[in-house]
Parts: sequence; C-alpha cells; structure tokens
Amino acid sequence: MKYEVKNQYFDYITDNSNEADKNGAFVKTAQNAIYEKEAIKRGCKIVLNVFECFKILDISPDLKVVGITGTNGKTTTAAAIYSILLDLDEKVGLQGTRGCFINDKCVEDKSLTTPSILHTLINMQKASKEGCSYFIMEVSSHAIAQNRIEGLKFALKVFTNISQDHLDFHKNMREYIDVKSAFFNDDTPKLINKDDENIRYNLKNVLTYGIEKPSTYQITAYGLRDGIDMAVQYANKTYPFSSVLQGRFNLYNLLAAVSAVHILKKTHFDKINEALANFAGVSGRMEIVSLNPLVIVDFAHTPDGMEKVLEAMKENELVVVFGAGGDRDKLKRPIMGKIVEKYAKKIYITSDNPRSEESSDIIEDIAQGIVREESVYKIVDRKEATIKALENLEAKEVLMVLGKGDETYQEIKGIKYPYNDKEVIQTFLKAKN
Repeated sequence: MKYEVKNQYFDYITDNSNEADKNGAFVKTAQNAIYEKEAIKRGCKIVLNVFECFKILDISPDLKVVGITGTNGKTTTAAAIYSILLDLDEKVGLQGTRGCFINDKCVEDKSLTTPSILHTLINMQKASKEGCSYFIMEVSSHAIAQNRIEGLKFALKVFTNISQDHLDFHKNMREYIDVKSAFFNDDTPKLINKDDENIRYNLKNVLTYGIEKPSTYQITAYGLRDGIDMAVQYANKTYPFSSVLQGRFNLYNLLAAVSAVHILKKTHFDKINEALANFAGVSGRMEIVSLNPLVIVDFAHTPDGMEKVLEAMKENELVVVFGAGGDRDKLKRPIMGKIVEKYAKKIYITSDNPRSEESSDIIEDIAQGIVREESVYKIVDRKEATIKALENLEAKEVLMVLGKGDETYQEIKGIKYPYNDKEVIQTFLKAKN
C-alpha cells in the first residue's frame, strides 16, 4: 500500500515495489524483501525496515497491542475486549475481519483478518493520533506464517482454540498447530485456553482460562437459558457475569475477554461485568435476524464452529442452510455435512464462496458426509436455497443460515457479486408479511 508521509527525504512510503520511485521510500518486510532490488531499479533511493516505520509514523510507544489468535472466536473475543475497554472509559482501536474501528467509529471497511504489517502500522498510527491506549487485533495463522506481525511488541497474546481449518494453506493439522504455537514461543504475557490441548507455548508469563481444567480464570458454574450467566473464579474468589449472547462456545469467548481486560487493567470484576452487559455481540455471529419465525445467521464455516453453534441450539427443531468455500480445505466438507445431519431436521446444501470451483461439486463433497437422504435439498443458488427454506419452515422450527455471517458478497469465478444472507431473509419476510 502507498501512504503519504511528507518530510525532507520522501513524500510517501510503500510496501509495493511497483509503486516505488525516487519520491518515495520502500518499506522492506518479511513478505516483500525479494522485491527490494525491483524497488531500487525503479529509482527508489531509500529502503526502510519495519522498526523505522514506528518512528516515521509517530506511533506511540505506550500503545498496548493485544493479539488474539485461534480457529474460532477471534472476532467475538476481540470485539468483546474492545467493547469492555471502551465502556471502562479507555480509548481503543480494533482491527480484524470486520475492518478497523477506533473509539467506536469505523475507519476502514472489512479487509484481511490480519493485513500487511505496513497496513497494520498505519491503523496503529490512526489509533495513536486519537489517543488510544490499546490496539486490539485479530491474528490469523496466515499472518503468523508469513510474518505479517513482524516488529510488533504485544502487551498480551490470547489463544482461543484450534480445530480443522485452512488445511489448503497449512497442508495438515500438525503444520497448522505448529504455526499457531509459534505465536506463543516468546516471553510475552499470554492468556491460554487451558481446555484446548493442541496448543504449545512458552510457560513464562502464562495465565490460563477454562471450564473443564483448573485455570487462573475458571468458570465454576454457568447457565445458558436466555443468554449466558457464569460464575468466574479467580484467586479463590468467585464473581458473577451475565451476557445476552447465546451458546456454550461464547462462554469461552466472553471468559477470554473478561480475563484479558482484567490482566490489562486490573479493574475490579464488578465493573467489568457492568461493561460486559453492554456488549451485544458481533454482526453475523449468532445474529437473530427474525424472531417470528426465529432465523439466525452465523459465520460458522469450520466443522468445530458449526458444531458449536448448532449444539447451542440443539433443543430446537433445526433447519440449516449452508455450503463450503471453494479453493479451500476439501477434507472438511463431508465432516461439515455429518455434523449438520447430527443436529438438523432439514438440510439445504448450497453455495458459499465457490471461487474457481463448481458449486455443484462442492455440494456433492459435503453430501458425502450425510447418510440420511430424506429432507436433504441440494440447491446451487444460495438465495434460492434460503428462500425455499423460509417457504417450507414449519411452526416451532428454527432456521440457521451458516457460513457467511455478515459478508456482503459471493465470490464466483473471480468476481465478487453483492450478496448478504441477512438482506435476503429480511426482504423475503417483509414481502410475505
């Protein structure tokens, strides 16, 4: 990206060698180092490293960076930490799948979960200019592998969980776990989900959270009726917390957020609970789109993620619309089918973001995991599948549309077409009523 920086030496900085010329400085990173010669060939006379950018961009050395990584829960956990800190009168920046937010204002629309390091530094500069004390960011496994977090000094690193995902990139689970674990190899303060046995980490400066295993922050009792109520034990004392969020998986997300805020601020748990009560969740994550009929949209697109959201609603008669992304891990497709069959009364298999693949092929891959053929519908067009599910929805049935959450497009053959599950559902129901 190209970013204007006026000084006596250059007019801008860029990490793209094709943009570099005599008027700008090329920022060499772990990702683009092989293009340094190309930048110089194009006339660029100044090459910077990431550390020099902190000073050039005037990023406050007091800005505390918090990184959250894991297969599921990154977005909700990061958003909860951000929300709680804001309600505790802190100035905070948030970067992740949903974009960049600073002090409750959206300053950038959705992008990569973790963009290039220069992109992140520019967002950190914006946060510094607004007087932020904290910068919360989601850290993807791709970003760890490609060192898109080079030069960042984290005040706290948070681990949510590991389950099968991104095996198109990491090749196998061992490599995926190795990459995630690498994030926790140093002496940085760490907050680890003790109930997940996959992760490895440096034992120095480790605090833990969990439900099943003894942890620094441990849930000793909880209720999931009409939201979440949980009792959290810390230092032999127990504190109550409540939230409108749904599902056992959100117990972990909220516990991680509460624990992280306590580590960062040492604020009393009563005040953290008051702030948590104001967090209504993240758009597209277990989002109730309609109450009558009950229709829920969620981003779950991995076997583990789908298991968690469906398990949270298992007391209901479930109808599920879902697909799987193209050009991604094919091994998880029949597993997803098997999981949905376990919980759903009726199943609509459709497209997600097929990318360069044929949607019909992806649907058949998913169907391989489903034994029961009755009440299984294969409809390539996602809008058609969703509307058909709504038309056939019976009393007491709950419709769950999974995979895309609040995404506003479908990627097909290299083109992103406007599409949003929530809008399709609301438009149909409005016309019907």
